[in-house]
Amino acid sequence: MTKRIVVTGIGATSALGGTVQDNWKNLLAGTPGAHTLPHEWIEQYQIPVTFAAEASVRPSEVLPRHEAKRLDPSTQFALIAAREAWEDAGAPDVAPERLGVDWATGIGGVWTLLDAWDTLREKGPRRVMPLTVPMLMPNAGAGNLSLQFGAKAFARTVVSACASSTESIGNAYEHLQDGLADVVIAGGAESAIHPITMASFASAQALSRRNDDPEGASRPGAIDRDGFVMGEGGAALVLETEEHAKARGAKIYAYLVGGGVTADSYHITGNDPEGTGAARAVEQALAQAGATPDEVTHINAHATSTPVGDPNEYMALKSVFGDRVDDIPVSATKASTGHLLGGTGALEAVFTVLALRDRVAPPTINMTEQDPDVPFKLSGEAQPLGDGPQIAISNSFGFGGHNAVVAFVSYDG
Repeated sequence: MTKRIVVTGIGATSALGGTVQDNWKNLLAGTPGAHTLPHEWIEQYQIPVTFAAEASVRPSEVLPRHEAKRLDPSTQFALIAAREAWEDAGAPDVAPERLGVDWATGIGGVWTLLDAWDTLREKGPRRVMPLTVPMLMPNAGAGNLSLQFGAKAFARTVVSACASSTESIGNAYEHLQDGLADVVIAGGAESAIHPITMASFASAQALSRRNDDPEGASRPGAIDRDGFVMGEGGAALVLETEEHAKARGAKIYAYLVGGGVTADSYHITGNDPEGTGAARAVEQALAQAGATPDEVTHINAHATSTPVGDPNEYMALKSVFGDRVDDIPVSATKASTGHLLGGTGALEAVFTVLALRDRVAPPTINMTEQDPDVPFKLSGEAQPLGDGPQIAISNSFGFGGHNAVVAFVSYDG
């Protein structure tokens, strides 16, 4: 029998704030998250892109020093977001064997890895920290969350580039449906605003070069978009069966009703220009949800602000929704938060849940002139979603040809 899966807790830290409340408030206010980076390494290595959307609240402001020094920044963000979500969910009383973790990252401990390499070259092997490997491994987030909350059902990690944390949320849905847990902490985190990643993405001409206008650089759907803006942070959702949530009197934000995962098998960095893989992921999510395209009332688009990616996503969605896609309120929230790579899907899932709760599609900033090839219903102002049941999807597509989509339904109690 199909179970109803609900969202009972959410947590987030990003360029827009260190809590869900601050993220949501600043997103609705149209606050830009990108700024010129103050780091010496920008000039030292002559990085051609001098800005990004760094988390506005640094982990050092939240975590005790003894705890932070044992964790890569990506895991620090994971812990911050998951703790907020867990507290928001009321710290569910669940047997350890019935609590699972579905976590994600796109790159993992890049800061730990490359700092350790510098230490090895400059000071020798004796100075390399013994915790280097446990800190740099991509599953460090899942492992540390399992330890933090005593989750013994499973602690799984998805690494599928920018689709990672959306895929982890879809996995959590299936794990709950399969009876492997009663409660799952799902989400993702990333901290990759590093000289090597900034230089590499810039070399690939994937990043915006608007060094003189960082706040306006991420402009999904705009005709003059020129690339994405690096972001960082993490987000988490506490998911559980509705039966378990109601038995403990938990508040419920929304239903998680399905997910879809496909692969393009087209190019290691480029999307299939016909969008067939992305379209199939949307169709899978809706099929699992038992919903039709005509019932979808909101879309949080992947919309990275790249010249090729935005129109490809539009083509994919038009193949699913037809001309109706032009009338569905769409939000492209990376314009405000930057692109959190493996953590971005979880953050956008949180925004999608809040959009359903408050019945409002967040604004998409920096839309000066919309590209006629990307005629999504985007707006610089928040768009009302209306009364009645609401169904929303959140899209994520990543290097390697990964496509992941999750679907949520409003909860009216």
